[in-house]
Amino acid sequence: MAGAIVYLLNGPNLNLLGTREPEVYGKQTLADIEAAAKKHGEKIGLSLDFRQSNHEGTLVDWVQEAGKKAAGLIINPGAYTHTSIALHDALKAVACPKIELHLSNVHAREAFRRVSFVSPAVDAVICGLGADGYTLALDAVRRLIEKRA
Repeated sequence: MAGAIVYLLNGPNLNLLGTREPEVYGKQTLADIEAAAKKHGEKIGLSLDFRQSNHEGTLVDWVQEAGKKAAGLIINPGAYTHTSIALHDALKAVACPKIELHLSNVHAREAFRRVSFVSPAVDAVICGLGADGYTLALDAVRRLIEKRA
């Protein structure tokens, strides 16, 4: 388990964290979140591969790569949550534990945000806890990895 690789993938517009709607997404930048996640991952024995892309195909490629290389996968798919059958299909093809993550509570927002093509393809969903959701997702994926070992 020690040093198990977890892919932590971030979708479109998450590179704008800290400036994009801070009242919804918080004031921390993605770099701040990455640093905290890597520190926490190290503390709990996980090695993180932290990435962000605004491109759906790139995210699909990374999900497929995680299926070959990672012990677990956490994905904040951003707006692709509500539109991407391609991400759904890629996630379904990956056997490792998978968690969908959102900074905001998508269920308390616009109606279209309550629809997720990703949720049926993952083991768990964490939303509404801001940047803290990342460390909680790491704890959760670690438990899922241990249960499957």
